[in-house]
Parts: sequence; structure tokens; C-alpha cells
Amino acid sequence: MSIVDHSMPDTTVPVVDTPLRRFARDFASSRVATAGAVLLLLLILAAIFAPVIAPQNPYDLSQIDIMDSRLAPGEAAMDGETRYLLGTDEQGRDMLSAILYGLRISILVGVSSTVIALAIGLTLGLLAGYFRGRVDAVIMRVADIQLSFPPILVALILLALTGPGVGKIIIALVAVQWAYYARTARSAALVERGREYIEAANGLGLSPIRIVFRHLLPNCLPPLIVIAALQVASAISLEATLSFLGLGLPVTEPSLGLLIANGFDYMMSGKYWISLFPGLMLLLTVVAINLVADQLRDVLNPRLQTQ
Repeated sequence: MSIVDHSMPDTTVPVVDTPLRRFARDFASSRVATAGAVLLLLLILAAIFAPVIAPQNPYDLSQIDIMDSRLAPGEAAMDGETRYLLGTDEQGRDMLSAILYGLRISILVGVSSTVIALAIGLTLGLLAGYFRGRVDAVIMRVADIQLSFPPILVALILLALTGPGVGKIIIALVAVQWAYYARTARSAALVERGREYIEAANGLGLSPIRIVFRHLLPNCLPPLIVIAALQVASAISLEATLSFLGLGLPVTEPSLGLLIANGFDYMMSGKYWISLFPGLMLLLTVVAINLVADQLRDVLNPRLQTQ
């Protein structure tokens, strides 16, 4: 007597292991990097939604009372009801609100300058590596001259000539960063230029510009992504340094660096919170970005993994 199998057929759809899935799996293999990514995401969301979650608009004069200046964390305001979680600064602004708004400016400057510098440096580096000859010589000599000076010195000179401002400091940071991408892109392009797919593209009669941006660019991009992630943290730190020196952003658009500078004169009188909390926020932001960038390096280039 035969036994009939009435069980349902297996209709499970196999999961396709796409490059994106592999990237996510490899990145999540590090708990430290995952924690850094979560922290960075929270900081970005806090910066984006600062007008919604901040207790006050620290740059709206109608919401600020100078009589509430330099209140300690948790101390009651003059009205006896309002309490400031992180205290207030010398102008009576809520420190938590000022930090959230300052974080927006710092991230905006860091990300914007890095993206623009990446686009410029990547383009010039690919052109130099592919065409070589005079094009390579001119671009690389300019990059060498720029890299021969300390980054902060270049930024200080440019800002001293142009004055403070968000747009101006972004331009100064772009001028500081682009050469790093140009040299890295050129090195990658020189390696990829002799490979078979480039020779095949040349044999098909494709235009040099199409070969550079359609075929060469995708294969030279991974190391530049890692550098860009690190440079975001570097740009935020450099902007904070310039703002602390009074050459970065104006008082009307303060970043974390300028908030730290505002409280520096009050440190010796015990008003530590005016500089401490913006400094901690700057530290958390830079550490989170570096943790993410370090894991990106390992995922995109496993040969560089630390043993």
C-alpha cells in the first residue's frame, strides 16, 4: 500500500545575496562600528530636526532673556518655572538648543565641503591618471604645492582674505581637501588604466570621457569613499578650530566650535558647562564618524583589516 505525501510543496523563495546585503552584513559584523553608526544617525536626525526638538530657538531674540545668562544646568530661570537642562550661556540662550543648532551648522559644513572636494579631486585625479602626460603633470604639481602647506594655514589665509561665513569656510575647506582625493584617484586610475576592460573600451572606440566616468570611475571609488568619511570628521574639527580662533563662522551662525569659544573665558570662573557640553557633542560626532569610516575601510578593502 503506497503512502501519498499530502504535504505542501516548499515555496520558500531563496534570499539573493546581493552586494548591498553583503555590505550590510560585513559592516554589522563589528558591534563597535554598528554602535558608531547608530550614534551618528541619531546625531544627524537631531541636527535635522533641531527646530522641532530644541526647547527654544537660540537665535530668536524674543525667546531669550539676558537675565537668564550663565545659569547652571538644571537651575531655575528668573520666572521660577523654566529650567534649562544644560544651563545657559552668557547671552541667556538655552545650551541644549544652541548645541543642536550648532550641530546642524557643523555637519552641514563638514559634509558639504567634503562632497564638493571629493567631486573636484576625483575628477581631476581620474583625468590625470587616464590621460597622463601634461595633464597629469599640471594637476599633480598644483596638488603637490597645495599639500606642501599645513591645511590650517591654507584655510587661515583664505578666511583672512574673504572673512567669515558658511559659504566662505566651505570654500576654504574644499581648497584644503581636494588634493587628497586627486592623488588617491590618480593612483587608482593608473592601476586600472592597464586592465583588460579599459583596453576593451578603447578597442570599441568609446570616447575618453565616457571611459573615465562610465568605466574607470566605479572601480576607483571605494578607497575615496573611506577617505571622504574620514575627511568629514577632519573638516568638522578644522572648522571648529577656525571658529574657535574667530575666523570661521559669524556669531549669527555659530557652530560647535564657536560655542566652545564663547564659553572659554568663563571656564576659570566655574561656568564650565558653556564650553564643556558643546565640546562633548563635537567629540561624540567626530568619534562616531571615525568608527563608521574605520569599518568602511575594512569592508571595502579587507586586505587593510587589522589583525
